[in-house]
Amino acid sequence: MQDERSVRLEKLTALQRQGIDPYPSAASGRTALCAEARASFDPWLAEGKDITFAGRIMTTRIHGAMLFADIRDASGSFQIQLTADRGEDLFNRFRDLVDPGDIIQATGTLFNTKRGEPTLAVSDWAMLTKAILPLPEKWHGLQDVETRYREREIDLIANEEVRNRFIVRSKLVSSLRRFLDAQDFLEVETPILQSIPGGANARPFITHHQALDIDLYLRIAPELYLKRLIVGGFEKVYEIGRSFRNEGIDYAHNPEFTTIELYWAFVEKDRFVTFMEEMVTTIVEAAVGSTKVPYEQGELDFTAPWKKTTFREAVRDACGIDIDDHRTADALVAAAHAKGLSVDFSGCVGIGEHYDQLFKKTARAGMTQPTWVFDYPVDLKPLAKRSPADPSKSACVQLVVQGAEIINAYYHELNDPVDQRERFQEQERMRVEGSEEAQRIDEPFLRALEHGMPPTSGMAIGIDRLVAFITDSPNLKEVILFPTLRPESGV
Repeated sequence: MQDERSVRLEKLTALQRQGIDPYPSAASGRTALCAEARASFDPWLAEGKDITFAGRIMTTRIHGAMLFADIRDASGSFQIQLTADRGEDLFNRFRDLVDPGDIIQATGTLFNTKRGEPTLAVSDWAMLTKAILPLPEKWHGLQDVETRYREREIDLIANEEVRNRFIVRSKLVSSLRRFLDAQDFLEVETPILQSIPGGANARPFITHHQALDIDLYLRIAPELYLKRLIVGGFEKVYEIGRSFRNEGIDYAHNPEFTTIELYWAFVEKDRFVTFMEEMVTTIVEAAVGSTKVPYEQGELDFTAPWKKTTFREAVRDACGIDIDDHRTADALVAAAHAKGLSVDFSGCVGIGEHYDQLFKKTARAGMTQPTWVFDYPVDLKPLAKRSPADPSKSACVQLVVQGAEIINAYYHELNDPVDQRERFQEQERMRVEGSEEAQRIDEPFLRALEHGMPPTSGMAIGIDRLVAFITDSPNLKEVILFPTLRPESGV
């Protein structure tokens, strides 16, 4: 690479000697995108229309006094042709000084080659940006996974399917905003730096504010602040943004991730569940054109309504253990061992974390199509009300797809400040016992609840995971532009 870099630097110098700025400040004179030229090819050909492309040269092919190149812009690619008889100096300068990766503008008229390929006959061209480093592996694209994640800009240049994946992501988020705005939800922003990390069971990142001389945490969820806005009189609020959890990195987890959280006061349970189904089906179809998407060797069908089960039923059906018959951690572990289940409960603190581990390794792992799982044990959901039908269960529902949680929702958010304080105190006891994910007592939030929060439903969606499923991306790093990676050696 260093040899080719040196060659390109020599070409850059040659351009400068000819009085050509390899990085001109003036905007390009582009008059058409590549896709526009393809769509309007026949009328523009008949008209003899002069058009100017601006984009990156991807390949060049020289045939004596004729050369072809492919130019690419954000809309796609188009073939261009230069010949010596149209301008020997222009032809020679392009042949000798332009490399794949350079960004140029090219002006000319359209024609069809003998093979029927729409092509621009170039009458003039100009250098816009000289690339010093070559494109990866020339025509074969960038294949090394580690390099793809570290140098995403090169990945986007080399791999069209990667660019399309992030276009899908952008369409999904845009559609999500349109859907919620049309339903009269208000988009808001809440603090990322927080004095108390709350709203989820997770280990936070910690930092220090020098001027205030206090420790702060990167938020693990925006939930508690959004609920305080419900107390303040907003009845429909949402936030799309980053949260951070100081936990493991694998194919399904990244330390920083994007979520949508929303809260809706005075909504009835069934209406809220239907609303979530409408929202997901709408944004999936807007992003990929269908509610059915290919995934691995099969298909995921997001067409509503989705299958429904309960946490208890799902565990019982998957492994034969009825959680209602095992109310202590020791009893649950003994039952799992008696069934011959290979579930690792080490590190679990409290019966809730034991239930969760059993569910993840047995029931959840077997769920492929979108499935609602209702009524998680109350020990797992310290911010949800108890189920009216069974106080040992929470008024919670999760959407599971391919063994992963996509939506976490409380159809009855906990608004009893006394019960909430007791739940926080239990979480604090778990933290003292060694749980790294237990929540803290948040006095400002409890004080807000004491002012009165109306009956509220709330939910969160992991945007990264949803995009991974609808783009057939089994690794979350494929749908995060710049995923967290270990620094390169020596960097």
